[in-house]
Amino acid sequence: MIYLLGGSGYVGQAYQALLQRKGIPFRNLRRAELDYTQRATLVEALRRDRPEFLINAAGYTGKPNVDACELHKAECLFGNAVLPGTIAEACAEAGVPWGHVSSGCIYSGARPDGSGFTEEDTPNFTFRTNHCSFYSGTKALGEEVLAGKPQVYVWRLRIPFNAIDNPRNYLTKLLRYPKLLEATNSISQLEEFVAATFACWEKRIPFGTYNVTNPGAITTHEVVELIRQSGVSRKDFVFFKSEDEFMHVAAKTPRSNCVMDSTKLARAGISLTPVRDAVSAALRNWQATP
Repeated sequence: MIYLLGGSGYVGQAYQALLQRKGIPFRNLRRAELDYTQRATLVEALRRDRPEFLINAAGYTGKPNVDACELHKAECLFGNAVLPGTIAEACAEAGVPWGHVSSGCIYSGARPDGSGFTEEDTPNFTFRTNHCSFYSGTKALGEEVLAGKPQVYVWRLRIPFNAIDNPRNYLTKLLRYPKLLEATNSISQLEEFVAATFACWEKRIPFGTYNVTNPGAITTHEVVELIRQSGVSRKDFVFFKSEDEFMHVAAKTPRSNCVMDSTKLARAGISLTPVRDAVSAALRNWQATP
């Protein structure tokens, strides 16, 4: 049996769907029923139910986007930095291995040679290294809290998308935003992300940090062109002239735009679809909200 925290969120719902498809028993812990933010409470539940594995998809992302984190800093810090530490202590005390959904938004840009950041690269979009968003800063702190902890996977998600229209879906955001920022990013197809992360446990690959992104990187203009080619939308997409204009007109905090390297995961025997192919497939199977 699997414990799932944050199962009602965008990523958490994808985990629920995956476990249901696989016929794997799981318990979707809701804070209203069991306050897993309290270490003693979580330890007691873990010892009572003895789950084989715990997935933490809980965290604070802000709605509709990370700008909201600038207004709710206490909740953001607690959900992204304090809570992972609490879960780590509880799982270690109860002897339960687990996985934590982190974020690739702790990086900005690419390596000096243009290649993607690896798991060995020090995050450069954090409170310690750069003028980052509060969200990115707290996600980086969460990883610091987990550094050296036993029996934990740290899975870095990056701008999730899939074929289903949803306000949290990267493709939906591009379709609905009145004006877009040109940027180069690595991104994660949602169903592939949850399948790949759970496969880490199924295959018993070594614990540690993994970039779970579709191989390669893609620009905003490239995604827009794929949208046009698919017929999902043929609107005239408008772009900001520069990031300075974007920050002045549309954003309260800097954005992480970065390229990540997912070869560590591939070397462990877990591969995702190349990014352009994954985006094209999502658009071919697009399910628009009525």
